[in-house]
Amino acid sequence: MSVNGKKVLHMDRNPYYGGESSSITPLEELYKRFGISDSPPESMGRGRDWNVDLIPKFLMANGQLVKMLLYTEVTRYLDFKVVEGSFVYKGGKIYKVPSTETEALASNLMGMFEKRRFRKFLVFVANFDENDPKTFEGVDPKLTTMGDVYKKFDLGQDVIDFTGHALALYRTDDYLEQPCLETISRIKLYSESLARYGKSPYLYPLYGLGELPQGFARLSAIYGGTYMLNKPVDEIVMEGGHVVGVKSEGEVARCKQLICDPSYIPDRVHKVGQVIRVICVLSHPIKNTNDANSCQIIIPQNQVNRKSDIYVCMISYAHNVAAQGKYIAIASTTVETSDPEAEIEPALELLEPIDQKFVAFSDMYEPIDDGTESQIFASRSYDATTHFETTCNDIKDIYKRMTGSDFDFENMKRKQNDVFGEGEQ
Repeated sequence: MSVNGKKVLHMDRNPYYGGESSSITPLEELYKRFGISDSPPESMGRGRDWNVDLIPKFLMANGQLVKMLLYTEVTRYLDFKVVEGSFVYKGGKIYKVPSTETEALASNLMGMFEKRRFRKFLVFVANFDENDPKTFEGVDPKLTTMGDVYKKFDLGQDVIDFTGHALALYRTDDYLEQPCLETISRIKLYSESLARYGKSPYLYPLYGLGELPQGFARLSAIYGGTYMLNKPVDEIVMEGGHVVGVKSEGEVARCKQLICDPSYIPDRVHKVGQVIRVICVLSHPIKNTNDANSCQIIIPQNQVNRKSDIYVCMISYAHNVAAQGKYIAIASTTVETSDPEAEIEPALELLEPIDQKFVAFSDMYEPIDDGTESQIFASRSYDATTHFETTCNDIKDIYKRMTGSDFDFENMKRKQNDVFGEGEQ
């Protein structure tokens, strides 16, 4: 919004950037936040060596958030490392996710004939171009369901599981009944992201995800935005059904539009579910991951008789988020029963032994209206996925509701050139 010439005032009731997606440091602060009265043991190293994300996410190397960071030049404030591997759970074990023809043929996930069929499917996806009917091979991208595409290639249930959940990154199986274009695009995004760096399609910022909101705050400041931390929001001032200001500590900041997360406007959002996240501190890499110092593991719902997947994100001292020799693994899933800790147990079993765990429950909210009447635009709560694609879709959706036009990456770049000049890029 700042880049687009809007005057932006950013108020945050917290003393740190990022709201619920911040990174907590030092480690003592994390213990305090989760009500653990003991202080961290000596074996955990120096408290200030830790930056622990409350909400675990990776960035798809070719995904929307990386494009936003590149186009807005926020990358000048951040350093990234490639996540070392992407794994999928099958029958109690974890396997590397195959996403190229070579990996598919070498994978232990499938038998020999299954590998050939999967390879054919990957070649079809790689060549698929929605603007070139010659690449469709009898598939109608807007009518043929993804379930029918799997049948066409005669893929078995296990392969369907990891293709839909570990490559296309769906949380449930609803997509099988929907037109296949979206799924094919998601698998292409995964493959293109993987092709950029080789080890996995994911990136992670050094010093934790809390660096991202700080980077965007700096960008906003360059374009005249003002940031106020530790600023409580006492009241949202309305006139004639739409927002005219925000009251804080006796003063009113007047505005025409307001963007906020659901916690600021409980009467304008409704609960749509709950996520459980368990932050685990380990002194070892996860078994069967080739001693990777970072990885993602997806447990497809069918493997553990659930409706939604369980995710594990693991990062470590290599990313400047933990003390030397320590690892942070965060398991998360959408709550489906009255005993969520039992639901997430299959993920925790993969992480044993665990030095310390912190369990958090987050209610998921979404706005009850599109905000065009009141001009109050609420974001959705963070979901259980381990990447930012759903969050970026929400940002683009808010942008469209606020401005009436689609978010245009190229336009961001042009505006940058106006300020910095093309030679600076």
